Parts: sequence; C-alpha cells; structure tokens
Amino acid sequence: MQQLIECVPNFSEGRNMNVINQITEEIKKVEGVSLIDVDPGKATNRTVVTMVGTPDEVLEAAFQAVKKAKELIDMRHHKGAHPRFGATDVCPLIPVSNITMEEVVVYAHKLAERIGRELGIPIYCYESAAKQPQRKNLAECRKGEYEALPDRIVSEQWKPDYGPGEWTKDVQKSGVTAVGARNFLIAYNVNLNTTSTRRANTVAFDIRERGRVKREGGSLTGKIVKDEKGEPVNEPGLLKSVKGIGWFIEEYGIAQISLNLTDISVTSMHKAFDVACERATVHGLRVTGSELVGVVPLQAMLDAGKYFLRKQNRSTGISDKEIIKIAVKSLGLDELYPFDPDKKIIEYILEKESRKGKKKLVDLTLAEFVYETASELPAPGGGSVAAYLGAVGSALGTMVANLSSHKRGWDDRVEEFSDWAEKGKKYHDELLKMVDKDTEAFNMIMDAFQLPKGSQEEKHIRAMAIEEATKNAIMVPFNTMKLCFESMQVMKAMAETGNPNSLSDAGVGAISARGGVMGAWLNVRINAKDLNDKGFVDKVLEEGQIIVDKTMELETEILTMMP
Repeated sequence: MQQLIECVPNFSEGRNMNVINQITEEIKKVEGVSLIDVDPGKATNRTVVTMVGTPDEVLEAAFQAVKKAKELIDMRHHKGAHPRFGATDVCPLIPVSNITMEEVVVYAHKLAERIGRELGIPIYCYESAAKQPQRKNLAECRKGEYEALPDRIVSEQWKPDYGPGEWTKDVQKSGVTAVGARNFLIAYNVNLNTTSTRRANTVAFDIRERGRVKREGGSLTGKIVKDEKGEPVNEPGLLKSVKGIGWFIEEYGIAQISLNLTDISVTSMHKAFDVACERATVHGLRVTGSELVGVVPLQAMLDAGKYFLRKQNRSTGISDKEIIKIAVKSLGLDELYPFDPDKKIIEYILEKESRKGKKKLVDLTLAEFVYETASELPAPGGGSVAAYLGAVGSALGTMVANLSSHKRGWDDRVEEFSDWAEKGKKYHDELLKMVDKDTEAFNMIMDAFQLPKGSQEEKHIRAMAIEEATKNAIMVPFNTMKLCFESMQVMKAMAETGNPNSLSDAGVGAISARGGVMGAWLNVRINAKDLNDKGFVDKVLEEGQIIVDKTMELETEILTMMP
C-alpha cells in the first residue's frame, strides 16, 4: 500500500497571482505529487496551498516551493490580517494513508533541516515535530510575528531549531518558517453580521480552547484575575482542539470568527458552527454562513450533512451528493462564493487526478452502458452487468427504506429506516465499484497474456502474472456475489416492515440481487477452470455454491411476502 502525506504550506502573498502561480508551478513540476488546492486571500495577504503525494516527492515539492517563495516574497514589506512571520509562514506535514505520525515527524525534521541548511531560513519545528515542549503550539513560535524576530531568533530561548540564528539581511527578507507534523486541520471561518473585529473576538474567545483572560465578576471588562505569581489566569473556552481569533475581511465587508479545528474527531465543523451560532446570539450577533479555507476530508462533510439531517428527523441513507448539499446549505458554505465539492473535498480531487484520461463505466448514462455492453468489445461483460444488477437491486431496497422513513405518521420510526437505508447505500455504492473492477480484472488477464515469452525466465514471469490475474478475476465476481446476497437482507426487512405501498419494489430488488449473484457465479466458475491452484479453486467453488443456495432460499422467502 502506497504511503501518502499531505503538505499545506502557507505563503505570505495573497494578492499577486503572478507570484502565487510561480510558487505553485514549482509544485506541479514534481511527479508523484498532486496540487489539490490553492486558496489566496486578499485581506489576509496569504495563500494556503494543499498538496498530496508520496513522502519523498512531497518533501521535494515543498522545498522547491519554499525556495521560490524566498526568492519572490520580501517580508520587510508584508502586511496582512493573518498572523505571520515568514515568506513561507508555516509548512506542516499531515499523515493521509499507510503512514504513522512518528514517520511523518521524521520527514518533517528532514525537510526542516534541508530548508535551514540549503536556503538559510531559520526554522522552528512545531506540533508533533516540536523539539522543545514550548514550541509545540504554533502561536507560541509565532508570538510577536515578524516584527518580534530581530530579538527572538538571537535569544537563547528562541534560537531556531535549524538554520541561522542571526538577523541578517537575507533573514530579514525571508523571515522564519515553522515546519511541523500534525493531524488534519480544518481552517474554518464563521461569518458574522457585523464589521466589528472586537465583537468577533468576543465570540472567538468564548469558543476557542484557550479561552480568554479571566476577569472579576465574570464580566468582559472587569479587573483581570491573576495567580500567586502575578500572571493573568485564563478562563478556558467551550471547545477542545480549537484555535480562534476574530478579524474583519475587507473583500467581503464582514467580520469573521477564524477557527483552526486541530482535531476534527474532538470538535467537528458542524459542532463549531452550532456553538458559534449560540455564542453569537448571546452577544447580539448572528451567524450568516461560513467559509472553508483549503480542503476537507469527505467524511467531515458527510458527518456534517448527516448531523443536520438527523436534526430534521430525516433519513441519512441518501446519496453522498445529497448529504453534501445539506451540509453546504446548513453551514452556509456558499454564502461568500460557490462551494464546489470537486475542488474542496480531498477524495474527490484525488479521484479526479487518478482518472485523467480514463473512462469509467459507472459514469456512462444508462443508454451508453447498454450500447457499450452491446459493442464488439469483450468488456464490459457479464461480471460488470451482474454487479450493476446487484447495485440496482440494493438501490431499490434503499429506496423503500427512505420512503418508509418519510411516511406520514411514521416519524417515530425514522431512525429504524434510516439505519436500513444506510446499509442499503453501503451495498449499492460497493457494487457500483465492482462494475469497473470486473472490467479491470478482465483487462489484467489480457495484459498478462501480452507479456513476452521468448526466454524461460520470461515464460515463468508470464505464467505467474496470468495465474495472479486469473485469481483476481475470480475474486472480483466472488465478492460481487457476497455483496449481492448480503444486500438482500435490506429487501427482506423492507418487505416485512417497510412502506406497504412499495412492497413490489423490495421484491424487484430481491430479484435483481439474485440475478447479480447468479451472474457473478457464472463468471467465478468460468474463470476458475483456467487456474492451476486447485486448492484455491475448490475453496472458492464450495463457498460460492453455499452463497447461491442461500440466495435462492432468501429470494423465495421475500417473494412469498409479495401480494
């Protein structure tokens, strides 16, 4: 499994697109890295860039981008609403898949050392990559911002982890960069119906984990409470793993609560939004929408959409597209500008990148799929059609569950039917993937047969490739069988307890799923006859026959419930 990390460098330029484009072009030059988002902000004078790829390649792309930013950005002339202290202000690495945080920390130190050594930029390591406890918090590293650097970097306490510790002309121009390793962070701004930064800060201080300085009487203007050492006492905010400040965004003419959600498993986007709404109301303000800076994991958007659907007492077993639409409208993510899921959701961006120049069967219209199947080409064939039959069957079961959840007078059963709809959705989503996987499996066999066979070694490699491709061509329809059979539990439940007006839909769903099982079974058997590993074949055929027998029994049981 390929290791993937994300890198989200923030550059102190958000107005000059020529400069921004030159920096991002350096990233595009590196193979193995996908540039998935570039988000410039005029008021903040800052651009958040997001890239994903294999670790060494991401490090190379990040280094080249930092190098170009140093060349083009002069911090001596920089002004902006966002805290900053360097041309490349921060450069965090984030684990995405098949890699631990400990491994990412090693990569962060490797990048930090190279930037400091080759580019002469002072580096502070923060979050999980921090070399000193007080440097874990980025706000502490950046305290006083660029203007405080002349004194800070020459001090013993704030000597850089890598790079020069002197205030040279070169450093004056580049400033300092914070390189870190952290969990996925969502930069999330909540829009307010005010232009007052002070009032936006009031709400931000209520929300953020750090809170605000405690004052006597619990007021916002009373005397500051101090501890025995004379230091101000902090009163924690309402939400853990949240950083936040208030600011005014001139390009939109509004104040925002700017939040960093540093661990969305602790505080989600929708939780932060709801609490912001509550606290804004307390202070006589109103939340009008929100803004997502950079990109977001698909699950965060699905969690938000399902949260608001549950508040409406509606089923959550609907398509991802519809769930995301509910999230966007509920959070007001399209208030300032259109929200495009294909450009803001990480999985969609990566999928689009991986599919460049490739045609997927599931993206065809129904008519196109029929004509493609009917053509003289050998694929798509029976395996893909079987998977599609199963997908349509489980979709019918899901439909009955959703209709039942929406039936007048059944409001107390919404959760029951919503759970069934989610199960059905899981099956038809997985079966849709099998439509293309079956054709890909056939193509793998064809590719294996095309391998050279001139020498004994080549013959051996070719034979092994054919054997492995054939096993795959057996397991894909075998898994289709299992999915189709398991999906019939949804149709059975809906035939027993669902909306009686949709009983026939559950029955058609069961017939379609049975067709998927039997069609996939034919593909398992015909591919199994060409495999040399007879132990593997015997096991698959035995298990497959059990699935076929259970499928026929279950279909009969469901159809006896039909009128």
